[in-house]
Amino acid sequence: MRDFQMPGRSEVLSGNGMCATSHPLAAQVAIDILKQGGNAMDAAIAGAVLLGICEPQMTGIGGDCFVLYSAPGSDSVQALNGSGRAPAGADAARLRDAGEKTVPLRSADSVTIPTAIDAFCHLSETVGKLGLADILAPAIHYAEAGVPVAARVAFDWAKKADTLQGSARKAYLINDKPLQTGQIFRAPGQAEVLRRLAKDGRDAFYTGEVADDVIAALSQYGGVHTQQDFAAAKCFATTPVSGDYNGVELVEHPPNGQGATAILLLNILSHFDIVGMDPLGAQRVHIEAEAAKLAYDARKRFIADPDHTTRLNHMLAPETAAKLAALIDPVRAMSALVPAAGSVHKDTVYITVVDRDRMAVSLIYSIFHGFGSGIASEKFGILLQNRGAGFTLEQGHPNELAGGKRPMHTIIPGMLREQGRVVMPFGVMGGAYQPVGHARFVSNLRDFGIGMQASMDMPRAFSDRGTLVIERGYPAHVRQELADLGHKVVIPEVALGGAQAIRIGADGVLEGASDSRKDGCALGY
Repeated sequence: MRDFQMPGRSEVLSGNGMCATSHPLAAQVAIDILKQGGNAMDAAIAGAVLLGICEPQMTGIGGDCFVLYSAPGSDSVQALNGSGRAPAGADAARLRDAGEKTVPLRSADSVTIPTAIDAFCHLSETVGKLGLADILAPAIHYAEAGVPVAARVAFDWAKKADTLQGSARKAYLINDKPLQTGQIFRAPGQAEVLRRLAKDGRDAFYTGEVADDVIAALSQYGGVHTQQDFAAAKCFATTPVSGDYNGVELVEHPPNGQGATAILLLNILSHFDIVGMDPLGAQRVHIEAEAAKLAYDARKRFIADPDHTTRLNHMLAPETAAKLAALIDPVRAMSALVPAAGSVHKDTVYITVVDRDRMAVSLIYSIFHGFGSGIASEKFGILLQNRGAGFTLEQGHPNELAGGKRPMHTIIPGMLREQGRVVMPFGVMGGAYQPVGHARFVSNLRDFGIGMQASMDMPRAFSDRGTLVIERGYPAHVRQELADLGHKVVIPEVALGGAQAIRIGADGVLEGASDSRKDGCALGY
């Protein structure tokens, strides 16, 4: 039980349905959809699409998604990959010849074909109950009427506004300035796109005027995207991967997502007496940081498009974790093995919903960096992701940029099973940080018995590109102890990620939590 004389919030309890996400309007809409007779998938899609209006710097219909879900009465977890491919004309050699070392973040070369909308349409048709018209109605309303900008959204908007280019500045700035807390953001062009989707389905986005508008914007910035690339966009079902840790099974998306990194990280941590450590002490941070360096090195080597990932079994093998754990010195930091794919503050939203029949949905949806590529279509204002920056330009690497390939993705929804029963859909946002976030969250729950909300609110740390980023919540003596162990310690300007989760109790009670680093909440009924 938390100390009620200290700042914090309690978990939200309900017996019927529950949603937890990063913006209150999206949580409210998801609950409204459940009350209208929709299921958890209907509610999750409705909330997710609205998040693109409430948090446009984080996500939108120009992005990708990954979804884990369990059907009512089933503890089998299903996975749908809604990540897009590079256009057929993409070519790493061209970028190397131009002197590029990485895919430029704010270029058309970084834009893969946005595939979240195809995934949402597919899931609505095959899993949902209400249909697209009802699911999209709330987002259409708020895109037209406008949404007051929340505090965390305004903070991010100000930091990322300079990345917006051309028509994107008209669509996402007012008088060429970032929106501030309380100002109203409207997206009438996106409202029209959503109306067309509600009427005509996914082809309204991937063919015709909407696709032409996006392709024209990309062509203006040198993109090689074609009508054929957009028409061919397609999500696909896949088989989750999982690993056990201290009595619980962590279920993740397989590559091209980085979920296997979280499993490997927990496998490494299982070789240490985490339970005997101070949950807020330097020793725990040190061991996690060292384990993360090794797990992310494996991520860099092995995770790519599923058609090009060949060593996943090796990455998840117990012997691999044992060998890596043996490399960790408990009293000295090793040199960073590999950059952790850039800054950790990638922009993503997460939503989880559980309905009265106990269907559980874990959905993550993103445009990658703040405001994605910074490129938006002229007529409809569709902001485009820069997921192609997840590729490498290293010749011969399994994750090398090439036409028709999917890049390594940082966004990973999670699910926990206990004794075979689905007990918790959850997610931890934050780009490269996400596997560490998943592992830390699971460890908090299992090693220390900390509640969901308190686990989310605890300070975080992340070893990123040779620096140990550690939030202000850690006391000065812990930062000094870590520096004495050889870590280069810095306090981040931006908090590390955000999280949401719903626990499904054996007695049927739902328990929801939402990270205080975001504007959102958990709501039940």
